[in-house]
Amino acid sequence: MTGQPALAVEATGLQKSFGDTRAVAGIDLAVPAGAIYGVLGPNGAGKTTTIRMLATLVRPDAGRARVLGHDVVTEGDAVRGLVSLTGQLASVDEELTGRENLVLIGRLLGHRRPAARARADELLEAFGVAAAAGKLVKHWSGGMRRRLDIAASLVVTPQLVFLDEPTTGLDPRSRNQVWEIARALVAEGTTILLCTQYLEEADQLADGIVVIDHGRVIAEGTPGQLKASVGTGALHVRLVDPARRAEAARVLESLVGPVALEPDPAALSATCADARRAAIGMGELGRAGVGIADFSLGRPSLDEVFLALTGHPARTGPAAGEEPAATLEEQAS
Repeated sequence: MTGQPALAVEATGLQKSFGDTRAVAGIDLAVPAGAIYGVLGPNGAGKTTTIRMLATLVRPDAGRARVLGHDVVTEGDAVRGLVSLTGQLASVDEELTGRENLVLIGRLLGHRRPAARARADELLEAFGVAAAAGKLVKHWSGGMRRRLDIAASLVVTPQLVFLDEPTTGLDPRSRNQVWEIARALVAEGTTILLCTQYLEEADQLADGIVVIDHGRVIAEGTPGQLKASVGTGALHVRLVDPARRAEAARVLESLVGPVALEPDPAALSATCADARRAAIGMGELGRAGVGIADFSLGRPSLDEVFLALTGHPARTGPAAGEEPAATLEEQAS
């Protein structure tokens, strides 16, 4: 976009505490303009607090940040005029129709009624929900509401969009539709800062990723660079009997490397820097009588990268004594 700086977001040493709990403990960010940049981490890692500081909704305790060339503290109005935020929960009014929601937002943003209606119809069509435009939003599916929520943030096209876990709770079809919307926005020149705990989402969309855990940046790079940083491969195993997965995990943990349990109850994987160790682990499973349906040795996934970096899976809750960022922010309001 004309006049847009090379970096859409520049942050140095950002910190934020709520009471005795430090949600963000000194985060640095450099987000290039015109890209999808992923902020990856588990619940309670500090992702949402970071996003809210950058969007001027929460004032940092320490550190500095510039968004599209403007300081988030001293030039908050300028930042808010250039960005849009889609949070974890849909912000549309369920007692209005889809069209009424978008027209209302258009009017609040200064459009005259005809222009607001025209923009609403344009967005409803573009987001594939025009057929339901006249129905109350409370009767829409979760995926449709999420698309309407994103559409609402684009009534005036922003230079930077903060997407805070935009596909949480969506089915695979709706999630793919949101991904396509994100790609289309970037193709038009918008920058997206994507906050997610879904590793597949970051792998699919992000040009670059920063990994946050316990309020700190622990790794940064492209998906390929992060995968290459933790070893040469990963051993993927699917068992004949899911009941023996815990036993298999103990064997592989001791002989191969950190183990991640996959959504398939019969599957697990182990970070593996040495193919010989994978062979030793598979041999030990055989000697223990653990039946193997299939296995493979390949490049690590982002799930395995996260496990190697943090020592725990990505989709965990907050650590003991730590509260999710959204809850902490509610306490501060």
